Amino acid sequence: MSRTIPTINTQRLTLRGMRPEDFRRYAQLWAMPEVVAHIDGVPRSGAKAWDAFLRNAGHWQITGFGQWAIHQHRAPEMAGQAGFFYGKRELGEDFDNDPEAGWVLAPEAHGKGLGMEAARAAHDWFDRVVTGRLVCMIAPDHAASLRIADALGYRLLREAQYNDKPVQLMVRKGPPS
Repeated sequence: MSRTIPTINTQRLTLRGMRPEDFRRYAQLWAMPEVVAHIDGVPRSGAKAWDAFLRNAGHWQITGFGQWAIHQHRAPEMAGQAGFFYGKRELGEDFDNDPEAGWVLAPEAHGKGLGMEAARAAHDWFDRVVTGRLVCMIAPDHAASLRIADALGYRLLREAQYNDKPVQLMVRKGPPS
């Protein structure tokens, strides 16, 4: 089965499928303590980053959706990633059975509205092509991601523990009205 990964252009960004040449930057991002601080707090080794990189590619093949590489226009390297995946985190049927949204940016891209721009573009695509309920998991102290989730129409499903850390499990039943 082969699927084409769509490219999405916004005013400042291009969201596109990850390519083999993106792996070096991908691994750099996931090794940064400031990138993983609100995710699981553990920088990824090159091997773990490679596993996740391949999982991203496989998601598009199996489900028809996945994560895009985020590129600022005219920038040589990816600034992060955004999109959807099945996390199957064993957090309960009310969470695990739905696609999970996620967004990650390099530290130098923080505070510019790029996360919101990328996440909104990805969600607009999802609402047109896939549709349906989405979930996301956010650390309660990650104010920037909580603002993005709120703007995209996510609401608190419940609080939980993941890898011995508190998280907010959120649900989005469709686009915000």
